[in-house]
Amino acid sequence: MLLLSQLRLVESREALIHIPEGKFLVNTINAHSFNTAQHDELFAQALSQGDYLLPDGASIVMACRWLNGKSQPKERIAGWDFFAYEMRKLNDGSTNSPQTNEEVKKKVMFMGSSETVLEKIRKRAAMDYPNLEVITYSPPYKAEFSDEDNRNIIEAINQNKPDLLWIGMTAPKQEKWTWKHWKELDINCHVGTIGAVFDFYAGTMERAPLWMQQYSQEWLYRLLKEPRRMWRRYLIGNPVFLWNIMKEKVKKSLQ
Repeated sequence: MLLLSQLRLVESREALIHIPEGKFLVNTINAHSFNTAQHDELFAQALSQGDYLLPDGASIVMACRWLNGKSQPKERIAGWDFFAYEMRKLNDGSTNSPQTNEEVKKKVMFMGSSETVLEKIRKRAAMDYPNLEVITYSPPYKAEFSDEDNRNIIEAINQNKPDLLWIGMTAPKQEKWTWKHWKELDINCHVGTIGAVFDFYAGTMERAPLWMQQYSQEWLYRLLKEPRRMWRRYLIGNPVFLWNIMKEKVKKSLQ
């Protein structure tokens, strides 16, 4: 069972600067993923044992405080926040080659989603981050990859040696895949599992208006936009999250 009060969470957007260079796995957690991890051992392991975990939900922030958890996040840190921070930092950090004095572009790789979405990402990134070389890989669209699929994905990542790697296959698939194959990834960069950010950045899915984001109502916007797909996650999932947190509170008080 995943216990929210025991998790190590990044506590503010400003703290992102303290993530050191090198191979580090950054995941996000929200109410839905917390619920899912209660009955998915590999997913729970990926979230609890990854290097950094972002509180992607006001409910997570409030629950950590109520539980007097090991971490006390000051604010929600969405996958989009981490994406924007890392892309800007990498773009601004490009240097010139000492041999040719020509600009050396850093590599950012997007692994996941469809070729249609990835094409839109490449076009937008070329304008937003001109100092970056964007590499993409669209894996087969299936519930579970074959051994050959996994080998091809890992080979593509290792051959390209990105300076930043984004994994976008929706939760919990993306976290479980990355955690399971972590040791096989011969890279030395930050790796973020950011799911819907691929679609947000490509423009194939619209984010909530800024005022709804500021008031922690992005979940409501997604529910209103896609009620048939999202109703179970929020109308059932939110009460389940509260129940799970209450159980954890009671268990902690009895210790």
